[in-house]
This record gives sequence, C-alpha cells and structure tokens, in this order.
Amino acid sequence: MLVALGAVYILGRPWQHGWGLEIGYLSWKDRLLYAGGLVTLSGALVALVVNYRKQLAAEAGQFTAGFADAARQLGDQAPAVRIAGVYALATLADRHPGRRQQCIDALCGYLRLPYHPEAGAGHLAERSTETTDTETHVKTIDRRSYRADDREVRLTIIRTIRDHLRPHAAVSWQGHDFDFTGATFDGGDFTKAVFSGGTVNFEGAEFSGGTVHFEGAEFSGGTVHFTEAEFSGGTVHFGRAKFSGGTVHFGGAEFSGGIVNFAEAEFSGGTVHFGRAKFSGGTVHFGGAEFSGGTVDFWRAVFSGGTVDFRSAEFSGGTVHFGRAEFSGGTVDFRWAVFSGGTVDFRSAEFSGGTVHFGRAEFSGGTVHFTGAEFSGGTVHFGRAEFSGGTVHFTGAKFSGSTVHFTGAKFSGGTVHFEGAKFSGGTVHFVGAEFSGGTVHFAGAVLAGGEVRAEREQLAVLAPDLANVTWAGGGLNVGGAVAKSEEELRRLLASTQ
Repeated sequence: MLVALGAVYILGRPWQHGWGLEIGYLSWKDRLLYAGGLVTLSGALVALVVNYRKQLAAEAGQFTAGFADAARQLGDQAPAVRIAGVYALATLADRHPGRRQQCIDALCGYLRLPYHPEAGAGHLAERSTETTDTETHVKTIDRRSYRADDREVRLTIIRTIRDHLRPHAAVSWQGHDFDFTGATFDGGDFTKAVFSGGTVNFEGAEFSGGTVHFEGAEFSGGTVHFTEAEFSGGTVHFGRAKFSGGTVHFGGAEFSGGIVNFAEAEFSGGTVHFGRAKFSGGTVHFGGAEFSGGTVDFWRAVFSGGTVDFRSAEFSGGTVHFGRAEFSGGTVDFRWAVFSGGTVDFRSAEFSGGTVHFGRAEFSGGTVHFTGAEFSGGTVHFGRAEFSGGTVHFTGAKFSGSTVHFTGAKFSGGTVHFEGAKFSGGTVHFVGAEFSGGTVHFAGAVLAGGEVRAEREQLAVLAPDLANVTWAGGGLNVGGAVAKSEEELRRLLASTQ
C-alpha cells in the first residue's frame, strides 16, 4: 500500500497541490527513477524483516535442538556424558538470555532428583529401606533407584551456578530463580556467590554430609529459602557472608547434627528468619558475627540440644529476636559478646534446661529484653559481664527454678530492671558483683520462693528497691543471713551500719 501511494505521488498529482510537496519541476524520467528507487527500498525492507524472522526461527530451532541434546546427555548412564550435558546447558543459557531461566530450571531440576550420598559416591543403583509398623507389625519395604556415580555431576552443577553468580562472571545469572526444593546436598561450593534478586529456594533440602560452602556469599536482595531444611550432618559454612538486604528464611529448619557456621558473618540489613527452627544437636556458630542493622529472628525457636555459639558477636544495631524461644537443653553461648546498640529481645522466652552464657559480655548500649521470660530450670550466666550503659529488662520475668548468676558482674552504668519480677524458686546470685554506678531496680518484685544472694557491701545499693518488694516466702541471703520480710531486711541493714 505504501509503495503504491508513493509511486502515485511521484508520477503525478491527480489532486492539484493536495499534499503540499512541490515536485512539478521533475521530468517523467526522474519521476520513474524515484518511483523505482522507492519500490526497491520497500522491497529491501520487506526482505530484511523476512530474514530477521527467519533468523529468529533458526535460533529458536537451534536452541530447541541444543536443549534436547543437552537433556539427553544429562540422562545418559555415563557420568562423563552427564557432565558434558551440564556444560552444554550452561553454554545455551549464556547464548540465549531469553531462555536462560529454562536452562537454569533444568540444572536445578537435576539436583532435585532422588539422591543418596552412598549411591552418588559409588556404584549403588538401588537402596531398600525396611520399616515395621509398631501397631500392626506390617513390614514395608521402600525401594528407590539412584544414579550411580552421580556425586561429581551434582558438584559440577553447583560450581557452574556459583561461577555465574560471582561478581565478575563473564555472563551473570544474578536475579534469576534457583529451585533446590527437597534436594540432598553432601557437598558443594557457593563461595562468594551474590544473591541479589530473584528467589533461591532450598526449602526442605537435606544437608546430610560433606561440606557446603557459602563463605563470603552476599545476600543483598531477593529471597532465599532454607525453610524446613534439615541439617543433620556435615558442615555448612556461611562464614563472612554478608546479609545486607532481601530476606533469608531458615524458619522451621532442623539442626540435629553437623556444623552450621555463620562465624564473622555481617548482618547489616534485610531480614534473616530462624523462627520455629529446632536446634537439637550439632553446633551453630555465630562467633564474631556483626549485627549492625536489619532483623534476625529466632521467634519460637527451640533449643533442646547441641550448641549455638554467639561468642564475641557484636550487636550494634538492628534487632535480634528470641521472643518465646524455648531453651530446654544444650548450650547457647554469648560470652564476650558486645551489646552496644540495637535491640536483643528474649521477651517471654522459656529457660527450662540447658545453659545460656552471657559471661564477660559487655552491655554498653542498646536494649536487652528478658521481659516476661520464664526461668524454670537450667542455668543462665552473667558472671563477669559488664553493664556500663543501655538497658537490660527482666521486668515481669518469672524465676521458678534454675540458677541465674551475676557473680563478678560489674554495674557501672545503664539500668537493669527486675520490676514486677516473680521469684518463686531457684537462685539469683549477685555475690561478687560490683556496683559502682548505674541502677538496679527491684521495685514491685515478688519474693515467693527461692533466694536472691548478695554480699553485705552490695546491700546499700540493693536495699532501697528491695524495700518495695513483696515478701511471700522467698528470701534475701546476705553472707549467710537470710531476710524473708521487710522487717528482717531492716535488721540486716542495721547490722551492716
């Protein structure tokens, strides 16, 4: 249509001066030349569009054929051929940005296939598991087939993904989705990978052996799920990883064995969830980690065994939640930790067993809440801790058992609140503590059982607030002398003057 209109326009104007372009001086020969040129140009444009479409179709055909070949290689019996298929898929992903996610999905899908470390490392192709119902005594045999000698293929996939997520990758896969749901990891290296967008899903994954590395990885955007993952053996390293944005979920994860290491990790932004996680064995290290921003959440986490280590960690900003967490066994260690800012929240946490250490920790700023916490068993140590600033709340806490030590602690500033706390059992020790400044409040506390132990030298500091407590069976033990009423406290005071 455009060619016809152009030719009519150039060959002559049937409508006098209708289109405003004066070409009346052109001869018929010139007009024919111009018309021919326009037709030629239009033909060239049409050919260009047709060729472009053919090229797209050819590239699509090449991708489809290449993808099918790579998929066949991944399904081959020989491990070397499967590894070649991994590299073939990676090459396709690099060359075809619009189909990159499809290639990534295929690589991740391979990792989600049934896998057992013993089968993966050797030639075992089938594994049977026999279980017997305790009530019906019916035996069930679960047989599963595995790819023999598959471990190196899987490690190659992980390395390939890691290399494309590093900062200076020739072709970056950052921002894409990676689905490892339910995959089994007995090794793998994500060192210095950058998770800056998209969704990375390790939900329900099993870390049962070997070593999986996330050292120096950066979580700066997007979402990473370790929800309900199982850490039952081996080692998972997040040492020196940086969490500056996005969200990382460990909610409902189970730590029953092995080592998970966040030593010297940096939490400066974003959110890391450990809500409802279960720590029943193994060791989780946060030693030397820096919490300067964002939120780290252990809400309703269960600590029933193993060790969770925050030694020498620095809390200078952001919020760390242990609200309603349950400490019934194992050890949680904050020795030498520094609390200089932000909020660490143990509100309504339950301490019924195990040991929680704050020995030699430094409280120089920020707020630490034990408001409404219940201490019914186990031991909580604040021995030789230094309270020089900030606020520590035990307001409304319940001490019905367990032992809480402030032995050798130094109170030189800041405020420690025991207002409204209820002491019905167990022991709270202040023996050897130094009160040179700051304030310790016991106003409104209830001494219904157990003991608060202090020394005569400390009585002058503690007595003003202890005069406002409710005496209902508990006592204040000062150098072996026990006061169980306000009148007995006055006599104790008089004897020290």
